[in-house]
Order: sequence, then structure tokens, then C-alpha cells
Amino acid sequence: MSRSVELLKKRYLKNIKENPNLFIGIELEYPIVNLEGKATDGEVVKDLFRYLPSVLGFTIEKVDDFGNPIQLLDPVSQDTILFEVAYTTIEFAFGKAESIQEVEERFNFYMATIQNKLGEANHAIVGCGIHPNWDKNENCPVAYPRYQMLMDYLNLSRNVTKSDLHHFPEYGAFICGSQVQLDVSKSNYLRVINAFTQIEAAKAFLFANSEFSGEDWDTKISRDIFWEESMHGIYPENVGVNARLFKDEDDFFDYLNHSAIFTAERDGQTYYFYPIQARDYLSTPEIQAFTLNGDEVLIHPQEEDFQTHRSYQYQDLTTRGTVEFRSVCTQPLDRTFASAAFHLGLLVHLDKLEAYLRTAPFFTTTGRDYKLLRRQFSKKQLTDEEEAAILEFSKDLLTLAEEGLGKRDKQEMVYLEPLKKELGL
Repeated sequence: MSRSVELLKKRYLKNIKENPNLFIGIELEYPIVNLEGKATDGEVVKDLFRYLPSVLGFTIEKVDDFGNPIQLLDPVSQDTILFEVAYTTIEFAFGKAESIQEVEERFNFYMATIQNKLGEANHAIVGCGIHPNWDKNENCPVAYPRYQMLMDYLNLSRNVTKSDLHHFPEYGAFICGSQVQLDVSKSNYLRVINAFTQIEAAKAFLFANSEFSGEDWDTKISRDIFWEESMHGIYPENVGVNARLFKDEDDFFDYLNHSAIFTAERDGQTYYFYPIQARDYLSTPEIQAFTLNGDEVLIHPQEEDFQTHRSYQYQDLTTRGTVEFRSVCTQPLDRTFASAAFHLGLLVHLDKLEAYLRTAPFFTTTGRDYKLLRRQFSKKQLTDEEEAAILEFSKDLLTLAEEGLGKRDKQEMVYLEPLKKELGL
């Protein structure tokens, strides 16, 4: 086994339990919008983060270079409210919960407080996968090393001669997603990753919410293009839908070994560089890296750099013993938890889901290029045949998800209602 695979295995397998309890981790990102249609006022938003600790009982966990709070933590629930990349996007990262209701209750409480405060300055949180005023906002990163590094790294695309990268490296400041993390075990994590890879077409159909006005892209999920045709997607294994289903653990880690490392820390300084595949990283003699000031320095690869490795696949094995599902756009506010419920129900029903996918009629007509299918079924217009096929597939999956939630007996089926209504179930 190569040293890079050893390091990746150590990083990603160490917290996976044999028989974990099933907890739910939900992360929701939202644009903060100026209701007058102008750019979001950074001062309004920074003021919100100064105000929240006193009313919600949160502690200030991180501040930016100017001392403004940018990450708040509730010591009891472990919920975090933070800026996501830019001052125009707020993220709620909830502590692990046993049911979706627990999360919803806290979310509603936070939202009421926040919307009220923002409303005083004619701002609000909206349920969109792209900031509606992306073209008016400054789109610069929060003054904090990790976010500055990320934006600087994405900006390297301006120097890449590979011509099919898009021209919006600042996209990290205006795209928003809805993520859910669910506990997996040593025996099922690969099964989960494989099963959910196969349903990306249905997720594209059910959850698309990020049409982009800045380009004539035939997709309702511009987030996919922003990710895949940016510096993150130079190596296709690094991002998006997995190109194949994995035979076994070695096959999976071989794939992960093709993902990218693009940042390192030395003596408290953050550096970034053109992406290097994990498998080639340790054998690279020296790396031409950049500081956050844009200065060029030479650094040498170290095994510790694998500690910050992060890939961006849509079914992402995390270092916490969970799989994170990352392909869903932020949803309209009246269906905030539909995606979490959908994933949770299917995970509980994994055996049935796998059995269904083996013979699903959908694949008989469309084939099984899962990356392509996601692109295909996020198009703005589908043919009648495509529409009929994806409707049937989505309905079958929704029925399975609902049965899975029923098995849990926590009354979570209610969160699927908006989707069922839309599909006429």
C-alpha cells in the first residue's frame, strides 16, 4: 500500500465505528439579501453577529482580522452560526441530533431572531442556491486565513490555460448548499456511497435551485458547473459525482488518492498552490506555493499536510465517521428539511434501496453514467420521455424514503410532503 493511501485511510477511517447510533448532522447555507435589490450591506451583517451572542446565549468562537465575530457556538447544543466564505452568506451548522424535529425547532428559533434583526435594516435570509444579488455584491472573502486562501486558490484559474474553466472564481462567495451528514459503519460506508451515487439524477430533479443569470448555462444547478469547472475540478476525482461505483475499500481509496491537495500550513502560515494529486504529493521534491499576500515561496511536502486534505465529492466520507451528502442546493424556506429527510429515509432503508437500484427501470432507458445523468436531468427543459422516466424514478425513491422514515417512528415523514405534493403523490 502506498504511503499516501495509508495516510488517507488513517485520516478517514479512524472515527468510523462498527455499530454507530444514527445521528443527523445538518448544515444550511443561505444568502443574506438587501431587500431593496442593492448589494448586501456588510456592516448590517457584521452587526448581526455582534448582536446574536447576547440574545441566543452563543459564545464567540472565531473573529476576523478586524475583531468582528464570524463564528458563534452554542455550548449546549453545539450548534454553530458562521459566515460561509463571504460576509453575504450565513451558515447554520447544527450539532448532531437524533431527529429532524430537534434541528427544526432550534432553526426556527434562530431564524425568527435573525430575520427580525435583519428586517430592521431591510435585509433578510432567502432560500436560494445562488445569492440573488451576486452581481452587485463585493464577493470578497471573510478576513480570515482559511477563506482568503480558498478564494486566492480559486483565483488561480485566471492563470490556467486550460480553457474550459468558468470565469467566476469568486463563486464561493455566492453559492449556497444544504448538506446532511449521517453516521455510517465500517461495513456499510461504501454501500452508502455507491447507492447514493446512483440517485444523483433524481436529486438533481427534486432539489435544483441554483439557476445562474450570469451565463447561458442549460442547467438549474449552476453549483455543479461552478465546482467542477473551477480549480476544484482540475482532477475530476476531486469533486462532484463519483465516476464509478467502488468494488471495495482499496478501490475507493485508490480513487481518493487521485483527489487533490492544494494547501499546507507552516509555522502558523497558510499556503496554497496548484493542485497536486494525493498519490504524487509526497514524491514531489518541492512545491512553488503562495502566501496570502501573494508572495511565492518554495515548500517541501510533509505527511502532516494530509491532515488538511479535503475532497469535494457529492457523497463525501468525512473524518467524523459520517458520509456527507453535498449535492443539494439551498432549498426554499418552506422545504428546508426535505433533503435531510429524503437522505435519512433512504439510508435507513439501505437494503431495499440497493435492491431497487439493481433493477430500476430508469437505468434500462438512460444507462448508468451517473455523472452524465446528473447533468442531463438538471437541464431547464426535459423531453417528455425524460420527464416521465425521472418522475417515476423520483416517486419510487420518495416512497422508499418515506417507508424508511416510518421505520424510525419519529414522525419525520412530514418533511417529505412538499416533494410528494410536487410529484402528485
